[in-house]
Amino acid sequence: MNQKIERLIKQFAKLPRVGNRAAQRIVLALLQTRDGRAENLAAAILDATENVVPCAICGCLTDKNANVCEFCRDMSRANGQLCIVRDMGDVWTLEKSSVFHGRYHIIGGLLSGATGVMPDDLNIANLPNRIKDEKITEIIFALPNTVEGKTTQHYIMSVVGGNVRFSELASGVPLGGDLDYIDDGTLSLAFGGRREL
Repeated sequence: MNQKIERLIKQFAKLPRVGNRAAQRIVLALLQTRDGRAENLAAAILDATENVVPCAICGCLTDKNANVCEFCRDMSRANGQLCIVRDMGDVWTLEKSSVFHGRYHIIGGLLSGATGVMPDDLNIANLPNRIKDEKITEIIFALPNTVEGKTTQHYIMSVVGGNVRFSELASGVPLGGDLDYIDDGTLSLAFGGRREL
């Protein structure tokens, strides 16, 4: 196989949830049709990598010029609720389902001894100040229902202390489940039936 094509397939295969076969199909679709899709994709990727940055407050992706995301700027979301999520995909899932109308905090992963992810690797250090500054009264955990998710949740609770109410998503989110794979109805039930910790 051509080395340039093979290199491109390997790059696509490194993306989450894209295996080698899917990467091959993507690359072939881009290279076999000369309709400008490959050029448009390359330009969009370059533009996003140069102009999209994490929000200085919550970690959500936003325009470099804004520095603060739409959620943190929206005063109607300053309702005292802060939803802790792992990544931007979780924010999109919750926004699509319209079950949450407060603010988010992306921690950027989960604590894991197996993979070497430690507290300093996550976006947690600024939480106590953020809770105080924004007068947060409830922290809602929307983390995966896994050992790593629960470990991370307990660590955050110990860092934040007892000044706020803690809750987590209720039934509907299966053990080991990811938000990406949960339908809107189940997510709505889980969010509405969250329980206090």
